[in-house]
Amino acid sequence: MISVQHLTKTYYNADGSSLTVLKDINCDIQKGEVISIIGPSGTGKSTFLRSLNLLDPPTGGRILVDGEDILAKGYPVHKLRQKMGMVFQNFNLFEHMTVLENVMYAPVKILKEDKQQARDEALALLKKVGLVEKADVYPASLSGGQKQRVAIARALAMKPDAILFDEPTSALDPTMVGEVLSVIRQLSKSGLTMLIVTHEMRFARDVSTRIFFMNEGVIYEDGTPEQIFEHPVHSATKAFVQRIQKLVFEIGSDDFDYLQIHTGINRFCLKYNLTQGEHAYALIKEVLFTHMRNIRPLTLRMTHAELSGVTTVDFMVENLDHSPLNDAARDSLRPQVKDLIEEPTKRGFRVKLII
Repeated sequence: MISVQHLTKTYYNADGSSLTVLKDINCDIQKGEVISIIGPSGTGKSTFLRSLNLLDPPTGGRILVDGEDILAKGYPVHKLRQKMGMVFQNFNLFEHMTVLENVMYAPVKILKEDKQQARDEALALLKKVGLVEKADVYPASLSGGQKQRVAIARALAMKPDAILFDEPTSALDPTMVGEVLSVIRQLSKSGLTMLIVTHEMRFARDVSTRIFFMNEGVIYEDGTPEQIFEHPVHSATKAFVQRIQKLVFEIGSDDFDYLQIHTGINRFCLKYNLTQGEHAYALIKEVLFTHMRNIRPLTLRMTHAELSGVTTVDFMVENLDHSPLNDAARDSLRPQVKDLIEEPTKRGFRVKLII
């Protein structure tokens, strides 16, 4: 459906300097594929999507869509926009139009659809994204997640062959990410061709037929989710997909700031869309004030592995050669956690709670 050959994009500055964001992009995208594009920030993921839709025209190479070179002189861009929809980070809804009018606008204006037909189809799409009851309200009254779902319905209204999602959850409060990802999951089963720039690793693994790992302006690795996440070829890919987020507190005495720990855990859980914040804090309080109250200093660490979804809380005590927990502590903690691990380390001893 889409063939990209030696695509490049260079930005030129007024002072004569330049920055090449896309260096040599080559790929073939088949109809019905769901491709997640992952990689570090600043590696050209969004620029690649914008180049495919000619919102940011490339400076070199070829893009063939259904066999036609869309970079050829005189190619009708409006024809491309009908084939390839786009959902942006920041929604870009028309604030002076109702939700229903936003979804109807392009089919009526560009496809010349009958207004009643466009209305019926728009209502069906709003029902599909769970927002039919919001049809007559204005975007200002919607949450970020609701706005993004309207934007998805608007893109679908043009009946595109493919939709490009440019980090569709990056502008959302973490509590709203799930509702948007749920809609995209549903679409992934419909046979629609989709390219999704995302930082949601578990989502990318679950929903995709292929993964592009982009780095340094090129597609560094291209493969199935299993290949990219389980058997990456390049060390850069391996380092990226196995990201482990962590929060660390050093506790030197009984005078530590437990409110700072509470706030830090809540922020950590909000940032990574975790629901275990209060449970984690309750476990930490129990360990610090009951089971290990006589053990200072120690290092408290909360970690979340984005790929596996495993969240842990661990307590590291240096220069200790045995577990600081007794049988009563184990009996109290085990029913509250998925696993309790007690392990010696080179530095001392660690108690790890998998929550």
